[in-house]
Amino acid sequence: MNRTDVLEIGREALTVILMTSGPIMGAGLVIGLIIALFQALTTIQEMTLTFVPKIMVIFASLIIFLPFMMNTVIEFAERMFDRMIGLS
Repeated sequence: MNRTDVLEIGREALTVILMTSGPIMGAGLVIGLIIALFQALTTIQEMTLTFVPKIMVIFASLIIFLPFMMNTVIEFAERMFDRMIGLS
């Protein structure tokens, strides 16, 4: 295994991390912006108003995106196992 292979594995791992965490982080960002806009327009500064909707949206997006995330990680793991077998 040379430097190119190591860099390729690292690049692929970072891509998988971004693909699996992106939808959840995006959902949290969108709901956070909506809540911040609502709070700015109504001058309601209740702390629980920010946390409860974010938690609910993040859990819902986890349920929705979990099959995609699981398939992405499994495919990455299979590619890594195939590379390990190829090294022998």
